[in-house]
Amino acid sequence: MIKLIVTDMDGTLLNDKHEIHPDFWEIEDLLSKKGIMFSVASGRQYYNLESKFDRIKDRMLFFAENGTLVVHKGKELYVNAMDSKAAMKFIEIGRKLEGVQLVLCGKESAYVESNDEKFIEEIQQYYERLKVVEDLQLVEDTILKVTICDYKGVEANSYHSYKEFNNEYKVAIAAEIFLDITSLTANKGNAIKRIQKEMNISPDETLVFGDYLNDIEMMQNATYSYAMKNAHPEIINVSNYITRFDNNENGVLKTIEQLGLLKTEPAILGK
Repeated sequence: MIKLIVTDMDGTLLNDKHEIHPDFWEIEDLLSKKGIMFSVASGRQYYNLESKFDRIKDRMLFFAENGTLVVHKGKELYVNAMDSKAAMKFIEIGRKLEGVQLVLCGKESAYVESNDEKFIEEIQQYYERLKVVEDLQLVEDTILKVTICDYKGVEANSYHSYKEFNNEYKVAIAAEIFLDITSLTANKGNAIKRIQKEMNISPDETLVFGDYLNDIEMMQNATYSYAMKNAHPEIINVSNYITRFDNNENGVLKTIEQLGLLKTEPAILGK
């Protein structure tokens, strides 16, 4: 029996316009009444996720900033911060890359040092608390993540300047234009594993959905791991199942229905 559902946001639960399907609220309510906890695991900021799910935030589990911060019912359960000196090094590297913008992700807020309208408009979709500062290296906050925004494409461009740090830090391609750098042990999978242990939930009782490379470890901590139809090929390779519908076709909610999780009788899971 499934006790925990964890889904990525962008490219997964949300459509390409970053919208939650109207059917979500009724489906989540039915799941909650059956004792199934619905949660989200995202590179997005906690305050952004909290805002999007404001009406049900008091019963949700949030894996924010790629698993560096976990909050349940408004209570902080887990923080995996990164070394601030390392964060400053990554900022210095990013400043030298053409066409790259930087986001310093703290526990209290996200910080940028650019007023570029296109960049601010893009980044505000993911960060509810966002401050423009003169110098990111002067920010005082618990640092969770450094995000590189690269309009040339992360895999083809900026990733090559950071991949040498893969043995010391988690360097994850989170989307076509986003690269996230965190503590080496910080990822959605490790955060989920920790919560599974605390809440006595097994991988066999966990259903997850993801689409991009920062979801790899998450897929490895659930028996029922679903790559979205629109997922990156590497995610499809490491997942046990693939959804029949993509994120623009409401693939997450349709899969939950197809698995029988909304029925009164016990659901039979599988392909």
